[in-house]
This record gives sequence, structure tokens and C-alpha cells, in this order.
Amino acid sequence: MYSVEVVLDDESDRWIRRQWTALAEAGVPSQARHSADSRGESNRPHVTLALTSQIDPEVESRLRDAVGALPVPITIGGLLVFGSTRFVLTRLVVPNAAVLALQAAVMAALPDGADATVDRHGTFAPGRWTAHITLGRRLTAADVGTAMHALAGVPRSRGADGALTRARRWDMVAKQEHWLDPAG
Repeated sequence: MYSVEVVLDDESDRWIRRQWTALAEAGVPSQARHSADSRGESNRPHVTLALTSQIDPEVESRLRDAVGALPVPITIGGLLVFGSTRFVLTRLVVPNAAVLALQAAVMAALPDGADATVDRHGTFAPGRWTAHITLGRRLTAADVGTAMHALAGVPRSRGADGALTRARRWDMVAKQEHWLDPAG
């Protein structure tokens, strides 16, 4: 199983990492926890565009073409919470035409883009995808409240504007990233 992801410009990356740290320091589950384990080097703020069960050379070539529009400007929005008993805390990536076109191009490049066995909740289907950057997973309702207080003190020097700059595929089994651009 693979995910196709895009990473952030340096300033946006640093801002999200400061949020991860603030959550961890407040005792809230955070993506910062991966920094100390074997995934630390590849654990970086990102937006997941799609899931797929296979990547062969032809699919990889189509994916490279699909992400050729990078970099894409973004606005990082407010906090967004997914879930009903255990929560995922995220930052919304405000949808714009370029972001939506990028995600649609990636989905079209995949042979199983609409396969329910790959995307069992239909999260990446047209009109259902919500662009976001994960801050923490498996939060309780109390954790969400604590997180709101912790994140209030994490300023951003440049406002909410940023960019999606590079694309990768993440091998979920091998825990390895493979860049989809020439710099990778």
C-alpha cells in the first residue's frame, strides 16, 4: 500500500513542526512522537493526495507527470477535527483550483483510484477529499481542548500563505519515501 503525498515549503514545514512540538509539550498525542523512532527522517508535514495498492514504472511515470505543476500555492487554514470517539487534529489546507487540480491529476494517474478496497471510506473520491496537514492522532475530547490552548501560542511569522513544493510516494509497508521529482 502506498500514499502519494506533497510536502510543504520550508517556512510552513517549520510552523507545523512547532505545532507538533507544542502539542507534545502539552502532553497531547502529536506527530512529533515519530521524530524519535525509525520513521523520524521521513516524518514530515505533508498533504496526502491519494492511496494506491500498486506502483509500477508506468504508474510512477504518470504520477511524475501529474505532479509536474508543483509548486502549488496554498493557504493553511484553521484547525479541523476528524473522528467521533478518538480524534485526528489537523490544519485545513484551504481548497483552491490548483490544489484540487493536483489531487484530481494524481487520482487519474492511479489504476485503482476509485477502488473501495484501497480507500475504504471514499476519502479521496472527487468531491470528498479534504486537504489537510495532520498535527496529532488518537486524541480524546479532553486532548482536543488542551490542544487548542497549546496551539494558541504558536505564532506564524509569515501569515497563512505557503506552498506545496515536492511530491513523494510513501511505501507504508517498507516505511520508505520515494521522491517523484527530479530533485529526489
